[in-house]
Amino acid sequence: MRDHGGDLDRAMAQYGEGDWLDLSTGINARSYPFPDLPARAWTALPTGAELAALIAAARAAYGAGEGVDCVPLAGAQAAIQLVPRLGTPEEARVVGPTYNEHAGSLQAQGWRVTQVDDIPGLKGAPLAVVVNPNNPDGRFWTPEELIDLAHHVGLLVVDESFADPVPEYSMVRYLDRLPEGVRIVVLRSFGKFYGLAGVRLGFALGARALIDPMRRMAGPWAVSGPAIAAGCRALADQAWQRAMIAQLARDAVRMDALAEKAGWTLVGGTVLFRTYDTGDAAAAQDRLAAARIWTRRFPYSDGWLRLGLPGPEADWARLETALVPSFSRA
Repeated sequence: MRDHGGDLDRAMAQYGEGDWLDLSTGINARSYPFPDLPARAWTALPTGAELAALIAAARAAYGAGEGVDCVPLAGAQAAIQLVPRLGTPEEARVVGPTYNEHAGSLQAQGWRVTQVDDIPGLKGAPLAVVVNPNNPDGRFWTPEELIDLAHHVGLLVVDESFADPVPEYSMVRYLDRLPEGVRIVVLRSFGKFYGLAGVRLGFALGARALIDPMRRMAGPWAVSGPAIAAGCRALADQAWQRAMIAQLARDAVRMDALAEKAGWTLVGGTVLFRTYDTGDAAAAQDRLAAARIWTRRFPYSDGWLRLGLPGPEADWARLETALVPSFSRA
């Protein structure tokens, strides 16, 4: 089993049950208000027209041009598991450290995976993966840098699971302007920014020659009726999106100030998660777990700890009390 955030079962097995505050993921705690769904979303198979409406909403939300194809899937994770089947297994390179499912899914399909420190190390790879912004350190690369890179790899996969708050970094609006022979697939997550991870919805976007095989591999009804209905509503709600981006930016500043009081140093992150060098991640996680607050450690770092951002004020107060006890008494 590859380690992930959201592993609350492990937290409870190690520290006991209770009213846990799970900050171990980058899922928005200020979720989109789940809409009332029509009964047929639950009782009937999705129609072609309903699926087309979802695709249109995603294309508009992500700025896809006319020549960009799009396939809805059961989360970005489903797309990650299809990517290795887009070519014959040989060498793949991944910029890391990053979300470990990319390497894991490629290796499971017979690819030899090499982790590199930055995008220059990807050049020459038959298949290259960049998470942009990166999880967990928040590094990002401009579309111009990635387009240049794509000229030097067989297939470039850009995972934009955390790109909703920074649309200016997205590759999607450039996909229909790529020169012939430049191959890029962009993966998008719905659940993280909209805080509806349980809906299981994501998208792959790119040229039809790349997206059509993913559509065939996914098969019919790859996403549920409720996911289609919720996705259509949320992806079209530009007012909510703008307000949430502003709110998350304020929350990230607030989290960084709190971490500074605790003596932690910012490694990086996005407005959906922050990663800090705590000096001793095991001790820091233990201290917060004693207050039933779960966080994300990484096997490759003794110091790094990642936290999602709390939503309700009660959760912020709970984190402040556990993290900086003197702060709560001030």
